[in-house]
Amino acid sequence: MNRRSKCQLLVNVIALLFCLCLRSQEPYGTNKYIEKANELTAKNLDSAIYHLKKGIDHYSIEKDTVNLINSLCQLSGIYDNVLDYGKSYDGYWEALILADLSNDDISKSRIYQELGWLYTAYRKEEESLRYFNMALALKKKLLEEKKISRDYVVSNYFAIVNCYRVNQNFVMAKTYLDSCELSLKKINPNKKSYYVESEKGYFDALAGNYEEALSKLNETKLFFENENPSYLSIIHFLIAEVYRFKGDSEQAIEYYKSSLRFSEMYNKHLGYKLFNYEVLSELYYNQNNYKEAFFYKDKAQELNENIFGRRSKNHKHLFEIKDRFRLQKEKEKALLKEVRIEKLEDQKRIGFLQNILMGVVVIFMFLYGILFFRNLRRKHKLEKQKTNEVMMLKNRELTSSALQLIEKEEFITKLKQNISKGDAIDTKAIHNMLKGFQNTPGGNWKEFEARFTSINQSFYEKIRAKYPNLGQTDLKLCALVKLGFSSKEMSSLLGITIESVHTSRYRLRKKLKLEKGENLIDFMATI
Repeated sequence: MNRRSKCQLLVNVIALLFCLCLRSQEPYGTNKYIEKANELTAKNLDSAIYHLKKGIDHYSIEKDTVNLINSLCQLSGIYDNVLDYGKSYDGYWEALILADLSNDDISKSRIYQELGWLYTAYRKEEESLRYFNMALALKKKLLEEKKISRDYVVSNYFAIVNCYRVNQNFVMAKTYLDSCELSLKKINPNKKSYYVESEKGYFDALAGNYEEALSKLNETKLFFENENPSYLSIIHFLIAEVYRFKGDSEQAIEYYKSSLRFSEMYNKHLGYKLFNYEVLSELYYNQNNYKEAFFYKDKAQELNENIFGRRSKNHKHLFEIKDRFRLQKEKEKALLKEVRIEKLEDQKRIGFLQNILMGVVVIFMFLYGILFFRNLRRKHKLEKQKTNEVMMLKNRELTSSALQLIEKEEFITKLKQNISKGDAIDTKAIHNMLKGFQNTPGGNWKEFEARFTSINQSFYEKIRAKYPNLGQTDLKLCALVKLGFSSKEMSSLLGITIESVHTSRYRLRKKLKLEKGENLIDFMATI
């Protein structure tokens, strides 16, 4: 690989890592099929749905779970916006099963929130809040793990605000609206969400602060005209509500109708059509315009029947899907539980066998260690015993040699005495011969000491280390005591009198600090 190729490979790797980092920071991912569908949703809804289905087929074959879940959620969102709640519910549950099997908590939190919106559209407050709260609990955990930003928690609070507002539980709606604001301030004290601002405007109107409400809502209207025009259907509905609270029916009617136009223009938030129909019918009725009142009443009943009626395909499909997916979910959970139990049992069995094996290994190692150290000790003991035996043998030879020297000295001394008594013998010549033959006492000792040191190498080192105040005469005496020489033999070998030997022994005992009952020979044997 040349240098240019390596550089290109490095650039590609860096780009890939950068993309992965961006993807990890954006939980609700996108892909080319979703982007194409977003372009076509307002223009040609069928084409948008076609591209998403194509993406779902592609990612199913590729086994790309993340993109498959995102595509299913996007398609379900479109079905939700056009009031095809049954298909929407179907897609979300399919995505939820995939997310659950792949342990994708980010996708699960998203799907729980979408299911909450779906139940809000069905006016099922209890089920809606259950899913919103499941999503919120999961998002808080993901936030602590730093897998998502706080903005996603704000979006969850915002969803709960909408649920309570639609079901006219304004106290709880206001509580969660405050939670939205607190969370936004944690992100940035100056951060503003125009989605949250629109809800604040509505609550200003409920409190009778109509001008403040209209000011906030008109500001959000300008924002959404550029950033998300489809959301204008909701903004215009909220502005219409402010005018209705204010008592300005004409302006209210104009904005309700405007809300309807935006819903149909962008094929989104079509659920607000029902709200618009119902309120327009009521307003026209109050104006005694019964024709228009009946027209919108009829529209509301027709739409309500299509969505919620007993004969509605959505209504029927919803509960069929709900039962089917719940049963499937329960089966999968039971299967997973069974697999986990089997896995745990296998792990227990493996763990039990591992423990037994480990126990056997430990016992074996323990026994091996005992035998090894016992054998080592026995070997060391035998070697020590053998060394001691060798030393004893050599010391015996040394003692025997020393005794021979002593006997030689004694023989020569006696011979001298006998010769001295004879007159006829040339005593002077014999004395000279004996002198040359006889070693001096010092010479005898040097010969003995050299042989003793070679046999008992560490003796002098040990005794000097313990008793550094011992002199040369003391050390000589220690060596002779160790070998068990008598006082007479010591005097002969050292060339001193027996009385001097006794005196030297006495002084040695004092230097060694031996008690009266302690035996000097036994003491030397320990060194």
